[in-house]
Amino acid sequence: MSTAAAQRPAAQALRTAPTEGAPLAAHRVGKSYGEDDGELNQVIGDISFSLGAGEIVSLVGPSGCGKTTLLNLLSGLTQPTRGAVMWHGEPLKDVPKGIGYMLQKDMLMQWRTALANVTLGLELSGMPRAQSEKKAHAMLGKVGLAPYYDYYPSALSGGMRQRVALARTLVTDPDVILLDEPFAALDFQTKVVLESDMARLVRSEGRSVLLITHDVEEAVSLSDRVIVLTHRPSRIKEIHEIDLSGDRSDMMAARDAPGFTAHVREIWSQLDVRMGAR
Repeated sequence: MSTAAAQRPAAQALRTAPTEGAPLAAHRVGKSYGEDDGELNQVIGDISFSLGAGEIVSLVGPSGCGKTTLLNLLSGLTQPTRGAVMWHGEPLKDVPKGIGYMLQKDMLMQWRTALANVTLGLELSGMPRAQSEKKAHAMLGKVGLAPYYDYYPSALSGGMRQRVALARTLVTDPDVILLDEPFAALDFQTKVVLESDMARLVRSEGRSVLLITHDVEEAVSLSDRVIVLTHRPSRIKEIHEIDLSGDRSDMMAARDAPGFTAHVREIWSQLDVRMGAR
């Protein structure tokens, strides 16, 4: 029996398992937009899963399958057409305070220093300036940018800018962090270092992370579970439990761990990347 076949009962159980205690869960979520040739444009079909406390989960699937749409639904930025998104057991109607969202583009404000970019969310929450700056300085130290607090984005490398964006996301102490391919534009060396730093910080503080990525190796090395989606209208094709030995905050060690290559090959075998395939 193949690994995928052996995992299918577990995957089915995960889709329907009780979500008590899960900070974020999708219950039969679907999303359609306006009519296309007389029919609704259905992007998300029927998706159910939960994100546990302190868990890192990755979503992988073919281009255009609706991963970013799903992330927007889970963040409360948009509402599902069908089903419900649950935030700590209650229906999610708007963006909650406990969610952090990080994109591929760093979206830094060019006229603000690294420190001022990191303090932005704290300022908007009403935190006094002295307190927000102290907290931002500490977070910049955690992502390795303490000496660069007064640099403007134009003076920082791409990797450093993403570190600032990560610090800005983490400094508000979110329960759940949603990541939309935040490391995709970085070179491999910078990417692995930043992945490791992110994993170290979120795992040490027990935060939950949901990551969208096209990089299967990134998904396997970072995650406790990897969810494989179909073409649109997206559904869950498989859920993989990732059990790798060693330090799960060291991405190079994870890539060298026994079982890593087998996970990557199995997930790739389930990804139908042909245009228009179902």
